[in-house]
Amino acid sequence: MRLLGRISYWAFAVSLLAVILESLGYSITNSFMLALLFCPCAIALEFAMPKTERLLDKVYLSIAVLISATLLILILHECIWTQYSAEGFLVKSAGIPPVLGNPVFLGLILSAMALGDYGWKKKLSDMLADKPESITFCSERKNVTLPLKEIAFIESNDTEVRIVTVQGESFRNKTGIGRWENLLGEDFLRTHRSYLVNRSLASFDSSETVIVAGLRIPVSRKYREKVSGALPKQASSSHAN
Repeated sequence: MRLLGRISYWAFAVSLLAVILESLGYSITNSFMLALLFCPCAIALEFAMPKTERLLDKVYLSIAVLISATLLILILHECIWTQYSAEGFLVKSAGIPPVLGNPVFLGLILSAMALGDYGWKKKLSDMLADKPESITFCSERKNVTLPLKEIAFIESNDTEVRIVTVQGESFRNKTGIGRWENLLGEDFLRTHRSYLVNRSLASFDSSETVIVAGLRIPVSRKYREKVSGALPKQASSSHAN
């Protein structure tokens, strides 16, 4: 059912994009062919973007995907849609509409396709799959399985993360915090570029901290509004450790 849902999304996305391309002067066949060309670029963008933490890396990734899409468009026009006479002379070359040479337009198309698939995939997961009660990961070359309700927060430290439980245990893992955020889903909340907390265990203490398992976790300005609206206010005025 989930696979069928994903196929349905991409069929809709390709059809919608083909209609847009047809308005630029392409035939319906060429419109669908060109729309299909955008799919691998959008999928690459969707897959790789969450794995990059630094802003500069995200910029490099975006540029690489845009260049790839542009090259594929050029190859399609100049190598596949170019026609020759029997004598070998060029008689027709499909022109590229100026808008397809605009990196802003290409970026909007690719971003819309990637974000649409990401949102639809998340929606399907919520509708069709039971939420996992535990997660298994590798820590110091050993597999560790923890119930999600026992994970207090996750802290990113450069090349690794630290998974801290409500009992105070700590486990190290090499998976980036962005990937952890995707794996754990809506039950966990990002409060800082380096922190991900368990919603059910956290309370909003001030504009700069939340309390989780008796510890203060920082809240950055980027996430402050989201955190204040998502978590209950700290009732007690006593200070945590």
